[in-house]
Amino acid sequence: MPVVNIQALIALALFFISLFLARIIVRIQNGSLPGGPLWVLYLRVLLGFTFAGSITLGFYSFAGIDVISGHI
Repeated sequence: MPVVNIQALIALALFFISLFLARIIVRIQNGSLPGGPLWVLYLRVLLGFTFAGSITLGFYSFAGIDVISGHI
């Protein structure tokens, strides 16, 4: 399997992790899950990193650039 395809799968996985984190953040803010404002801040930062990683890996995989091993 080409590395660019693996990179695209990692981008999809990071996007689904971002969706899961967003759902957890909303549930904590609604009060259905325990947690406070510090947890929400931590999860929002983690959400930002996972979403940015999924966008970056997705764009590079569509362009055909291998970021994982560094080869073009």
